[in-house]
Amino acid sequence: MEKEEERKGEAREVDGRGEETPAVASAPVVVPAGNGGHAVAAGDEGKLYPSPLLRQEELLGNPVLFGESLRRFHSIMGTKFMIPVIGGKELDLHLLYAEVTQRGGLEKVTADRRWREVIAVFRFPPTTTSASFVLRKYYVNLLHHFEQVHLHGRRGPLVPPPAATSFTVSGTIDGKFEHGYLVTVNLGSEILRGVLYHALPSGTPPTSPASGFSAADGFAAGRAHRRRRKGWRSRDPAHPKPNRSAYNFFFADKHSKLKTLYPHREREFSKMIGASWSKLTDEERMVYQDCGLKDKERYKREMQEYRERLKLSAEHCVTPQS
Repeated sequence: MEKEEERKGEAREVDGRGEETPAVASAPVVVPAGNGGHAVAAGDEGKLYPSPLLRQEELLGNPVLFGESLRRFHSIMGTKFMIPVIGGKELDLHLLYAEVTQRGGLEKVTADRRWREVIAVFRFPPTTTSASFVLRKYYVNLLHHFEQVHLHGRRGPLVPPPAATSFTVSGTIDGKFEHGYLVTVNLGSEILRGVLYHALPSGTPPTSPASGFSAADGFAAGRAHRRRRKGWRSRDPAHPKPNRSAYNFFFADKHSKLKTLYPHREREFSKMIGASWSKLTDEERMVYQDCGLKDKERYKREMQEYRERLKLSAEHCVTPQS
């Protein structure tokens, strides 16, 4: 199942001098026996919490001091500091920390299933899927130990994050296509929508863990879809071109500009354009809606003329009876 935001969250890392460095994967996680299912990052054994850098009230009241303290905390702990990007925007870590700690912290928010309340504050664009999973992941990686020191006053050995909560999973199939199914899955209190692909035949390139399907499978689905769309054009080149929606015009306009600005980030264009579309004002969106209405009228007119030509052609082909 594809969960784009969950699996392809961008991040940039900042070293102690505030300079960007290439993103590095998180340390592998191991679950030692007798730890109640709590995960401890490999290499963290033996580490101790430092003294708090500021009081909790100071952290919540000043985003600048919070950011400086968080960077310094990761430097002291010897961990990489990452600034995640969700929906094309940097994640506000201060807001995330404030919303979680004001509800009692990571463990309580997870146990009480209040992540939906936290997510609502961020107002993510509709193209951002699985926001709850993404926020929890970044909170555990970047803010959990910071919370232990500044909210709970922990000292000594590191406290591992709470174990994942078990959920009852159910779902429905919303649609079927050549290579799989469109599905809706109820995961606890969350509702996820995505795609399930058929098992790949032997000899097919291996599945990518990050995307849930192989590139060959995805390209094959795309080619099949394009063949179906172009079928009528190959049968009759005179058939009018289908009308485009307002979003189609907006997509084409933005895509050409993004291709010039970011020629090596084309895979991200769909998410970036979707986020931009959701932020348009009514006046800005009206420009593209007018284009869509005009194109719809053009298609109706051309289809009417096309049908009349077909009718006349059919009449000429009728052989009169003797």
